[in-house]
Amino acid sequence: MSNDSTPSPKRTDEGSSDGSSSSSGIPRWVIWAALGGFLFIIVLPGLFAQEPGEPVSYGTFMDRLDAGEVEDAVFDNGNLRITGTFEDGTEFRTTAPVTPPDDDVELMREQGVEFETPDTNALLAMLPFFLPIMLLIAFFIWMQRRASSQMGGIMSIGRSKAKTYSTERPGTTFDDVAGYEGVKTEITEVVDFLKYPERFAEIGARVPKGILLVGPPGTGKTLIARAVAGEAGVPFLSVTGSDFMEMFVGVGASRVRDLFQSARKMGRAIIFVDEIDSIGRKRGAGLGGGHDEREQTLNQMLAEMDGFEVTTGIVMMAATNRPDILDPALLRPGRFDRQVVVPLPELEDRREILEVHARHKQMAPDVDIDLVARGTPGMSGADIANLVNEAALYAVREGCTEVHMRHFDLARDRIIMGQKRETMALSDTEKEAIAYHEAGHAICAAVLPTADPVHKVTIIPSGMALGVTQQLPSEDRHIYRQDYIEDSLVVRMGGRVAEELVFGVVSTGANNDLVGATELARKMVREWGMSRRVGPMAWGSQGQVFLGEDLMHTRDYSDDTARVIDEEVERILREQEDRCREVLTEHRNALDLLARALLEHETVDGAEVNRLVEYAAGPAERPVAETLAHRASPPPPPLN
Repeated sequence: MSNDSTPSPKRTDEGSSDGSSSSSGIPRWVIWAALGGFLFIIVLPGLFAQEPGEPVSYGTFMDRLDAGEVEDAVFDNGNLRITGTFEDGTEFRTTAPVTPPDDDVELMREQGVEFETPDTNALLAMLPFFLPIMLLIAFFIWMQRRASSQMGGIMSIGRSKAKTYSTERPGTTFDDVAGYEGVKTEITEVVDFLKYPERFAEIGARVPKGILLVGPPGTGKTLIARAVAGEAGVPFLSVTGSDFMEMFVGVGASRVRDLFQSARKMGRAIIFVDEIDSIGRKRGAGLGGGHDEREQTLNQMLAEMDGFEVTTGIVMMAATNRPDILDPALLRPGRFDRQVVVPLPELEDRREILEVHARHKQMAPDVDIDLVARGTPGMSGADIANLVNEAALYAVREGCTEVHMRHFDLARDRIIMGQKRETMALSDTEKEAIAYHEAGHAICAAVLPTADPVHKVTIIPSGMALGVTQQLPSEDRHIYRQDYIEDSLVVRMGGRVAEELVFGVVSTGANNDLVGATELARKMVREWGMSRRVGPMAWGSQGQVFLGEDLMHTRDYSDDTARVIDEEVERILREQEDRCREVLTEHRNALDLLARALLEHETVDGAEVNRLVEYAAGPAERPVAETLAHRASPPPPPLN
């Protein structure tokens, strides 16, 4: 599922603020720049003003004036400055007292000192006195506004953080959701109700109040919910479960009330809560009791869902990956009374998703979308989007202008197996052991009738593995037969048994194989009823501690049954190990041929593996030849 180039609808975030602007809309930097420029104009000239003349004391000036040594002088009454020239031609300046003595004034008049009273601006004259006061007042006003904005943020903490997507622009529709025709059909009636509510009112039909979208991560549950709003042409309020949680008790419940109140003001609307399991977990569960804030939030949501009628035109949708931990009161009829499963995409769905994501990328003619889709079983829509992007990145690294099929192969290997570690230094002995190990897996997969066909075998270290045997399912499977599971166990044992046959000793390279085989065999006995001694009984995995269902991991069967289960698991593993040893002993020539091919080429594809097995078997081995012929064209690159 994808939405490659859908235009984003207009969104309005409630309670948003721009921290770079003041409350009046003027950027703060403009205010500070204006204040700095004003101070620069007023203060700077006074700091750097240059006055002519040599400074002398007022007493020296009067003495020389009395002696008749002053040629001319000017007394500025405005700033009490006296400037002039002595008879020897030296310029001088001095400062007079604020109130000069009358005798001094009289002497200056007798000696011809000129008195000037300049025209001064009263405002400029008073500015040096009032400027500090004005700055202090401005500082207190700024502090008051800052405090009020912080108080406003605290007071609005209970407001909903939901993002509102309006219908002024074309939003997401079902056309943007690739595949999932069954899911679209199931929720189409919600769209019809929001478009034409009178039809349902006339007949008395009641549309579900809540729809819960359940599915693995990356399957596009949020995209489907947004497409419902886009098809109905109604506002879409999106919020995540974690948005309700705060450090203050009661904030979550307040935000739930505000969310539903905002939806009622809009008339018809869709409320979408993503990851609802973060607030909708079972109440009273967990060690030490429940979470009081989470339970209050859940109680308020339950009350709000009971508080509106379906005729109001409000539909609530939610998405979760874990419906098993939700509170039963949340899932009862009248609240989330319909669950829509959004599974991993099937083959046809994957093809449509690939077409959407490849629509705006330069694809080479050799790219086969059908082949790529067949090679992506188990991938979600998000995984497929990542696959296409990785392929485009590989094309850019190689300097290509188009994405080729080999780039998809490289991208799939990168996602499944991890980054290749081609610089990792392995000794010849280690490389030989790895080659036989992977050849053992590949030979078992090639000759067993129900095993998945081999797509590729490599001894190049990738990710955490030193070698990888990649199998490709011939088709999407939904149930697994016992013979298929047993053949899968034989394939898992192939690496370890091959090392034992060739070298006479086993190594630690089979660690992951043994872990997976043991888990698979235990499920056969405990959960799937595939053991004759245990019989048609199943004991599933234990409940999780955090749900509060069990304080400790317990089992609901006796010690004798546990012993029987362990014995049956051991029996199954040993039987499949013996089968694996018989298969590899019978096809020892093919094992040696494939190991040598891996040592020489490092990577061998599935067709070459089949050719080597058929060549080593010879014309007399008709069953093997028929099995390989049946797989002559194995489906494309798979997920192991």
